[in-house]
Amino acid sequence: MASELCKTISVARLEKHKNLFLNYRNLQHFPLELLKDEGLQYLERLYMKRNSLTTLPENLAQKLPNLVELYLHSNNIVVVPEAIGSLVKLQCLDLSDNALEIVCPEIGRLRALRHLRLANNQLQFLPPDLGRSRELQYVYVDNNIHLKGLPSFLYNKVIGCSGCGAPIQVSEVKLLSFSSGQLTVFLPAEVKAIGTEKDHILPLQELAMRTLHHTYHASLKDLDFLSPVSLPRSLLELLHCPLGHCHRCSEPMFTIVYPKLFPLRETPMAGLHQGRTTVSFVAYCCSTQCLQTFDLLS
Repeated sequence: MASELCKTISVARLEKHKNLFLNYRNLQHFPLELLKDEGLQYLERLYMKRNSLTTLPENLAQKLPNLVELYLHSNNIVVVPEAIGSLVKLQCLDLSDNALEIVCPEIGRLRALRHLRLANNQLQFLPPDLGRSRELQYVYVDNNIHLKGLPSFLYNKVIGCSGCGAPIQVSEVKLLSFSSGQLTVFLPAEVKAIGTEKDHILPLQELAMRTLHHTYHASLKDLDFLSPVSLPRSLLELLHCPLGHCHRCSEPMFTIVYPKLFPLRETPMAGLHQGRTTVSFVAYCCSTQCLQTFDLLS
């Protein structure tokens, strides 16, 4: 089996194939042959359905830079590396039927992505920026039973969310939760605090992070010159990659969000789902002003 696999990949490399089918191979690890030397620079579509993969390599984008479609349906993938955000040409990503509990924020920043399939996983929240790109039009998260909140950016896009929103004891989850009336949603792990309409003053750390971000992006557009000596490494990483952007004004947010819930059943999209889901759209805002003025339907 190993020699056959190596031969298949070698032929694809030599003949500069654009499509490579590695379905039903019982693969437990991403094949090293795909990552050797310069990788497969011409490959555009990679099919690896129904294997036993648990993760993806960090250098995937470096070795397969021209991937347009990546099919990983029915594996055992638990974690998707942040490096997937470097697949700048990726238009279709299928991670259905895996073991995902978290979707890294970088997936929400894939500017060319049009189709995203995350059905039948174990997700409890989605990245706040998912759907911010206008290119992303189709998102399927069906049967993530504990997923209760969809970023408001996904409103007016084609969404599959049947079988989501099952009850769960909040005490069983190590995530911040936000409740409005009888609705409760879990917030991304990166969120450290929740703001309300009464919180008119930002926490000092959040204010400092936003000021730093604006200052350096406006002047140098490069944060690489900052060192852990001038700023702790954890804050440096956060400056490079905010937890999300305000759904009202696009202000970057780093530690605190001001959430607002819109039950799907109370929106014009309710008829499309016919009661098969109890999820809500979540607007992640950066301040009380944006929280008060955000309108899902506008």
